[in-house]
Amino acid sequence: MIRVAAVGDLHIGDDGSARWRDALKPVSDDADLLLLAGDLTRIGTVEEGAAVASALELVSIPTFAVLGNHDYHGGCERELWRMLAARGVRMLEGTAVALEVGSTRIGIAGSKGFGGGFANACGSDFGEPEMKAFIRHTATLSAGLQRALVSLDVDLRVALLHYSPIPETLRGEHLQIYPFLGSYLLGEAVDAGGADLVVHGHAHAGSEKGTTPGGIAVRNVAQPVIHSAYRVYCLTEHGAFDCSETVPGQI
Repeated sequence: MIRVAAVGDLHIGDDGSARWRDALKPVSDDADLLLLAGDLTRIGTVEEGAAVASALELVSIPTFAVLGNHDYHGGCERELWRMLAARGVRMLEGTAVALEVGSTRIGIAGSKGFGGGFANACGSDFGEPEMKAFIRHTATLSAGLQRALVSLDVDLRVALLHYSPIPETLRGEHLQIYPFLGSYLLGEAVDAGGADLVVHGHAHAGSEKGTTPGGIAVRNVAQPVIHSAYRVYCLTEHGAFDCSETVPGQI
């Protein structure tokens, strides 16, 4: 069994590192690895990136992350990426990393993802250049995620996203904004590439649990949804399940 801790939408400001450092302190005892599902900062400044790196000082387990839309806002995403990588965070975008936890080999494939909507209510690669660019960006990132998943020769696979691959974990959000919260293309990529668990953030008013059309467990780990500093999920060859309903490290 592998214990996977996950959280997204930390939205750490340049004054928030101490609070999150304390909240994340127990995670290295509670889990075997930590996944950060984007929106690590408020507006994506270098100062906030430094605060995120500082907040992770006490985390000693392997940590993986994707960036979210807030992390891109300040135009410093490359600097944020480098700062977190220097802290030891394995940054993912259309890429995957494998590691061994005990006798089990697990792979993490990650992508920010993007929007576009879901079946019967989605955008298409048609019309104005702006609409084509919007949907093509999602399609490109979804294809990269699928390739990353397929590349993994492991016992267990996890897909790490910011945007949602399914509408079920968006329930609670206004229906009108679903196209800006995720895309069915990401769900298709996960089902085609194969995974045992998908985690994402972004939907603060959404729901925690859902499944892809292919039956893969999806968890919305946005901090306002899980109401704690992280949630721990247990992975075995029989699937994913919640290790506990609550965890230490309240935020």
